Amino acid sequence: MSFKFEKLEVWQMALDYIDLIYEMADRLPENEKFNLKSQITRAATSVALNIAEGSTGQTDPEQNRFLGLALRSLLETVACQRIIKRRKYLLDDPTLDKIDTEANLLATKIQSFRKSLGKSGYATREDIASYEFDIAENQSSIVRGLWSSLFEPY
Repeated sequence: MSFKFEKLEVWQMALDYIDLIYEMADRLPENEKFNLKSQITRAATSVALNIAEGSTGQTDPEQNRFLGLALRSLLETVACQRIIKRRKYLLDDPTLDKIDTEANLLATKIQSFRKSLGKSGYATREDIASYEFDIAENQSSIVRGLWSSLFEPY
């Protein structure tokens, strides 16, 4: 028997993202074990946990709130990655670029899911809401729009 959230593509993407974060975090210096390593792995785990918690037996506004928390946790992992790059802990590590790409895709998916619930979760929606999209076709404009709404470009 599986739970409703386990069937969500966005939750499965979050699990893949967690794997990448743990793989990268294991290569951080020992002195970051209780700081950046702990922070980034907890934040990544929180993404999947909030998606799961918000999906079962919740109203649309409540589910939307948990998706917002998942998005905030995802952005926390991005902030940790920027610190890791700035501190030059993992020079020329190709995993960092892959993590950036996956963070963009996951953020886009979470935002699309939130929009499928209606504006702030209260709007009327069709019986079957879809949050699927063609990444190749829409990635640049969606990602630019999403990220520009979350923070100013650096």
